[in-house]
Amino acid sequence: MADKEANNVLSIRSMCKSFGRNRVLDHIDLDVKEGSIMGLMGENGAGKSTMMKCLFGTYKKDEGTIFFDGKEVNFSGPKNALENGVAMVHQELNQCLERNVLDNLFLGRYPKNSLGVVDEARMKREAADLFRRLNMTVNLTAPMKTMSVSSRQMVEIAKAISYDAKLIVLDEPTSSLTVREVNKLFEMMRNLKAQGISLVYISHKMDEVFEICDQVSVLRDGKLVMTKDTKDTNMDELIAAMVGRSLDNRFPPVDNTPGDVVLSVQHLSTKFAPNLKDITFDVREGEIFGLYGLVGAGRSELLETMFGVRTRAAGRVYYKGRLMNFANARDAMDHGFAMITEERKSTGLFLEGDLTFNTTITNLEHYKSGAALSKDKMVKATANEINVMHTKCMGPSDAITALSGGNQQKVIFGKWLERDPAVFMMDEPTRGIDVGAKYEIYELIIKMAKMGKAIIVVSSEMPEILGITNRIGVMSNGRLAGIVNTKQTGQEELLRLSAKYL
Repeated sequence: MADKEANNVLSIRSMCKSFGRNRVLDHIDLDVKEGSIMGLMGENGAGKSTMMKCLFGTYKKDEGTIFFDGKEVNFSGPKNALENGVAMVHQELNQCLERNVLDNLFLGRYPKNSLGVVDEARMKREAADLFRRLNMTVNLTAPMKTMSVSSRQMVEIAKAISYDAKLIVLDEPTSSLTVREVNKLFEMMRNLKAQGISLVYISHKMDEVFEICDQVSVLRDGKLVMTKDTKDTNMDELIAAMVGRSLDNRFPPVDNTPGDVVLSVQHLSTKFAPNLKDITFDVREGEIFGLYGLVGAGRSELLETMFGVRTRAAGRVYYKGRLMNFANARDAMDHGFAMITEERKSTGLFLEGDLTFNTTITNLEHYKSGAALSKDKMVKATANEINVMHTKCMGPSDAITALSGGNQQKVIFGKWLERDPAVFMMDEPTRGIDVGAKYEIYELIIKMAKMGKAIIVVSSEMPEILGITNRIGVMSNGRLAGIVNTKQTGQEELLRLSAKYL
């Protein structure tokens, strides 16, 4: 066929998909060449995930044809796709956390010996060979729950590669990786490309797309609006294609004016590993205080300890001179603290609920009429947050799982905004969010700071931490390596401090 002659491993022709009256994909045509890396970009809700789910058979497409490796295909589900050479690594990791690395690698395909017993020796041998080939060091018997998000991500990528896939889809694979791990991933991707394997790289990080991808395609409102070689386009053109308008700057002006110290953390240490050691810092009223560091440096653990969900060994937290050593998260919430967690699906959302449930769950007392909850008040509050956050959905009754990852993140923001917190702690608040929505989140953070709220932002993206904060605390191996003024620092100093206690 013509597509095969053009060396396309994947060709999608006129793909359409609707949910009720909402058309999510509108006659999509997409080609992925053999031995190439295709970047796939678009705002949250543009249709990227829906298109991939139609490819993998998770959703049934309404119209269109899919050609893979020269043949028309209609996969019945991800397992069928995987068995036919198409693999996907999801941003939200779906792993058996109680089981070890080996079990997660071979789940559903355990090799057996001549006696019909699972051949663990073969599993260890094949897994060791795989990780050696990928230049990765992994404890094969370690339970997944003991590993960092970044390590679990790398295991999932290795699992996809182990199926000898001809096409691998990577969905935001670097969202939880360190700079070193990103470089290792890119090296791995280039090696796969050299072997003739094709990759689709879904990402909101434009600098990475230009670094690793041969071509880039952009979806907007369910339509494919651009496909170009990366060498023939630039960041401004990509942004304009994604959001339908140009963004003069990636970050709004940080024009808040911090006041007096309102939050004071003194000599904070944790009882259990990973350990924090003697951390002291202050945050002023109306200040955006950033926390930077390598993955595993203790940034998330610091927020969790302050929020009362991790056990302190020593230290105190004061807000406006009052002791705030919380016993649990409810205690923290009752004292005006809010926290967005890094992993939205496991710790930020109730996946069985709708938008209304997820938006109002932290503030139920506010929606009572007498002794009973008022459904009308809850729906009205949810509709207001949908409007404020520009969440793409059909309405308050939508299932939370029907939303894209970025729009789910907006619901989490809305949930906490309903409580009007005095101290807002955010762990990777723009993870998996597109450039247009990021800008809106940045504007919201600055607006909250100008209202006098104390804000702490954890981010692994150095341009982001330098673009939206007043000061930055740099973590290194469970210690605070230093605090710098954002306007007087740069990437080199942040990297130097992040390695101080390694």
